[in-house]
Amino acid sequence: MSTPATGAATLAPRRSSRFVAWVRAWRAGLVPYDEVADAIAGDEEHLVADAPGTWTDVPLGSALPTLAKLSPDEIRLVLPAPGDPRGLPGPGDFAGAALVAGEAVVAGGLGLIPEVRSHTSGSGDCFETVLWRVYPLPANAPAASLSLPGAAEAEAELAAALADTTAALTRLDVAQWRPELAGALAALRRPDGTTDLPPGFDPRARRLFARAAVLDRVLALAGHSAPGGAINNYEAQQRDAALRPLTAACRQALVAACNAPLRP
Repeated sequence: MSTPATGAATLAPRRSSRFVAWVRAWRAGLVPYDEVADAIAGDEEHLVADAPGTWTDVPLGSALPTLAKLSPDEIRLVLPAPGDPRGLPGPGDFAGAALVAGEAVVAGGLGLIPEVRSHTSGSGDCFETVLWRVYPLPANAPAASLSLPGAAEAEAELAAALADTTAALTRLDVAQWRPELAGALAALRRPDGTTDLPPGFDPRARRLFARAAVLDRVLALAGHSAPGGAINNYEAQQRDAALRPLTAACRQALVAACNAPLRP
């Protein structure tokens, strides 16, 4: 039977993680250019605003040549959060917008941030488009941290955080207000090995991405208010405190997986 957590597990991972993984594989010569935009967008419509040399919003595929001279190592994922700006260049418009969005792409001297826009058609149908807004980065600005963990370290930290958080949520009797979370967290201990990463990523990066991408969606569900006011403000604070270390480890795991060295 489908549950909200099951649905969370089937949602696409963060758009910036797909962007970084597929563009890096393209720049490494591991996937053809013609496949990249469709792989990033999936069933969505993706546009790009403020790309160099353009005067209006353009389809994602039309903007990708802007990145054609970059090496894979110049393209990286950043998932900043308040108090944790690791990976961001110095302060500026891009850093501020990335902190608000919680995700971004650093690509050479450019930064890209996805914005989801909702629309209603004349017949009343609702649909969304994704707009990648391009920012020029400060010249020679250092990243907030150059010592981001590798995949092995991030995998170990994610496993430890998952165990600690599961124990904490059990003590908080999470099953009383989010019964679907207990099953979702348990399922994460048995990843099926599927992955959304393109060719070039090693088995550890694939395994880490598969687990972290699912967990990222489960955490989004867990952070929402329980239905029917099942918990009070104090219990919500306890829940948030229990989830915080796991959320940080999950972000770190996605970054490590998508930024991992590529192999032919």
